[in-house]
Amino acid sequence: MIKQIFIHAFCLTLLFVYTFAYPSKTFSDERKAISPPPDLSEQTQVCIICHKNYTPGIVEDWLRSRHSKTTPERALKKPALERRISSEIIPESLQTVAVGCYECHSQNPSAHKDNFEHFGFKINVIVSPNDCKICHSAEADQYSVSKKAYALDNLQKNPQYHSLVEAIVSTKEIQDDKIIHLNASDSAKAESCYACHGTRVTVLGMKKISSGMGDIYVPDLTNWPNQGVGRINPDESRGSCTSCHPRHSFSIEIARKPYTCSQCHIEPDVPAFNIYHESKHGNIFSSNQHEWNWNNVPWRVGKDFQAPTCATCHNSLIATPDSKVIVPRTHDFGARLWVRIFGLIYSHPQPKDGRTYSIKNKEGQSLPTSLTGELASEYLIDENEQMRRQTEMKKVCQGCHSTDWANKHFDRLNDTIVETDKMVSSATQLLLKAWKEGLADASNPFDEEIEHLWIRQWLFYANSVRYASAMEGPDYAAFKNGWWELTTTLNKIRDLIQTKRK
Repeated sequence: MIKQIFIHAFCLTLLFVYTFAYPSKTFSDERKAISPPPDLSEQTQVCIICHKNYTPGIVEDWLRSRHSKTTPERALKKPALERRISSEIIPESLQTVAVGCYECHSQNPSAHKDNFEHFGFKINVIVSPNDCKICHSAEADQYSVSKKAYALDNLQKNPQYHSLVEAIVSTKEIQDDKIIHLNASDSAKAESCYACHGTRVTVLGMKKISSGMGDIYVPDLTNWPNQGVGRINPDESRGSCTSCHPRHSFSIEIARKPYTCSQCHIEPDVPAFNIYHESKHGNIFSSNQHEWNWNNVPWRVGKDFQAPTCATCHNSLIATPDSKVIVPRTHDFGARLWVRIFGLIYSHPQPKDGRTYSIKNKEGQSLPTSLTGELASEYLIDENEQMRRQTEMKKVCQGCHSTDWANKHFDRLNDTIVETDKMVSSATQLLLKAWKEGLADASNPFDEEIEHLWIRQWLFYANSVRYASAMEGPDYAAFKNGWWELTTTLNKIRDLIQTKRK
């Protein structure tokens, strides 16, 4: 108790000295422009005193954020459509202070296994979606049921995907001219597949580290750092808001720009950013983005921006220039999608549940289709729901395009999906033949050359053509990981089978 009183007294003394020594440098010019500025809590002011010296980038980033410039009480006074806060009721202790260090890092301490004493304060290392939920309840609830929230489980609990991860990132040894796959290390998985899908962060105990303030004790976390979309946090919540809204600015502008999505959605398997970049929409973005209003809510088509980004189509609150809602905001990024063009192994209707590892095809595998293409329909949305979602997406397109243009674009996409699935089916028929004839071992479908060619057919090339069709990137549909590769790979699989027979 005496130690805590001493620490608080020391920090408050520093606060007094700091305030009078640097009155004009305490806050950024943007913050000083707010009148009257919202109050910082005593705890957050103490945090800033130390972290201004030891992690100045964090402090300056936060000072530029909207969090530092407003309070929940002020946010709730905005018209409903303009709010960036979805919770109607905010705890009284948080209403009149800016959203600062302590306000985010001290929430729900009983649920946080990473809660620890830090210079007299009890704080959490990780700010989880359940903490952000205090102000952003709708967004947190929407995200919690999405495929992204279960991205880690959907890899780990699905035997097929788990085997694919192990086959890709495991270390290999040569024994008697045979390639032996060793178990993939946590480090290899954390910096590859799990960097996007997330890790499970657990607390082993406490450890001593050397810092600018001397030796201090902090929680010893496994699989950390990580900001994957399906990260499982020490409070058992799922996801990382900072995947898209990077700390400590938590910028809506950054989240709306396609560079954020390109962290994970990039060629060869999910070439969304590459195709967007070469598309007409991407060209307009690259040319004019500096003129757009990236921070307006709602986001007005034609007024604030002149071409869609990933966020426009998949989750933003989009409105007309006179602020009539076209589509509402959602943080379930599959909510406007009717078809899953990311072939696993074939394209298919979107899953009903974000926990895709629970899907079982007719062979009992955790896949949305069988190897021959039959849908696991009971786990997938029906035709009515598909049409509802397609109509929702068309509303976004029709903000700039005519009804006929949008309809014909979607018709062409549907044709492409059918045709690429046929190319995957042809390759799969050859692989099944190779397994049946003993030319490949079906016990692990991801470790031999013929199987690698088959994987490329659906994971790289069919996906590329579908994404190119959806987003109008013609070269990715033709020569760059497109139809050329689909045809060439089919020939390679056939030739390899014939060679093995000889």
